[in-house]
Formats: sequence, C-alpha cells, structure tokens
Amino acid sequence: MTERTDLSSLLAEIRACRICEKFLEPRPVLRASTSARLCIVGQAPGMRAHETGLSFNDRSGERLREWMGVDRETFYDVSRIAVVGMAFCFPGYDADGSDKPPPRRCAEHWRERLFDALPQFDLTLLVGSYAQAWHLGDKVKASMTETVRAWRDTAPRYIALPHPSWRNTGWLKKNPWFEAELLPVLRRRVRRVLRS
Repeated sequence: MTERTDLSSLLAEIRACRICEKFLEPRPVLRASTSARLCIVGQAPGMRAHETGLSFNDRSGERLREWMGVDRETFYDVSRIAVVGMAFCFPGYDADGSDKPPPRRCAEHWRERLFDALPQFDLTLLVGSYAQAWHLGDKVKASMTETVRAWRDTAPRYIALPHPSWRNTGWLKKNPWFEAELLPVLRRRVRRVLRS
C-alpha cells in the first residue's frame, strides 16, 4: 500500500467516524493530502463548517486568510494546505453562545494515526490554545497570549496564533505587537512554504 492510499483510507475512516454521536451530530470536516506543505490546526469546525463541509468558511476564515496573505482559492487547495482541527465535528454551543471546546476523545482517537500518515509539514499554524497545548507540549506558556508572543521559540516550523474569531477583536486591539511583529513574518513564511 502506498502512503497516499494509506492517507486516503484513513481519511475515509475519519469521515465515517461516529464515536461522539451520543454528544453531537457527527459530520467530520478536514482537508489533507500527502503533497500539502502547510497545515492549519484549529479547534473544531464551527456551525458553518458543519453545514458546508469547509473549515474556516466564515468571517473567522476571512480574517485567517488575511493574516496569512492568501486568497480563498489557495486556502482551499488541499494539495497545498491541510486543515485538520483538534476535533473534526462541530461540538455545539456553550451557554454563552460560543462554540464548545473540541472533545478530547477525537484527538485521542485519531491524532496520532493521522499525523503518522501525513507528510512532515514545513509550517504548521496552531490556531487557539487547544492546538497549541497538543502540538507544543512543554513549550506552551501559561496563557494563549504568552504562547503566541513567544512565536520565535517554535518558528519556523510552528507558529501559534489566536483564534481569528470576531470575539478576539478586543484581544487584537490590546496586543498591537501581533499585527506589527508577527503577521509580516507569518505572511513571508506562508509565501515561502507555498512556493516550495
């Protein structure tokens, strides 16, 4: 069996997953290929991703694409960019209207197998604290802000980002260094990886 066949079989298995069906409506959403050089690891699909089958298919995605300096067509080119959340199904809403955290059982069940089948990415964007904690391990800081601020410690392979949700607009205003220092580096790194 080739690596591509292994990944194709695994993706089919993930898309058929029902391990969380007692807690949510299963519809796994992810995009991956053996040719992708850049990976985006988010939290879990939102409601719009659940409905459309496309991760970051909302205002958060528009902001993320702006941060990266890529257009929609490039972002959804699975041969270049993989998008694999910490969980693959929309987890529902909390009482305050925000998305629930990604169910840990999804990562525990699939993450190791999936990343064993994926290529070694030149760049992985870790969007939000759940992705950062899982992928950075003991390099994660006491808060998401501190982890993002310490981006130089894990670059060029990993770059930690806040979630691009409109809910984080206040965070962006309080942390102007993010746009001034990190975003220009992020855009250059994304361009370089996508050209290679």
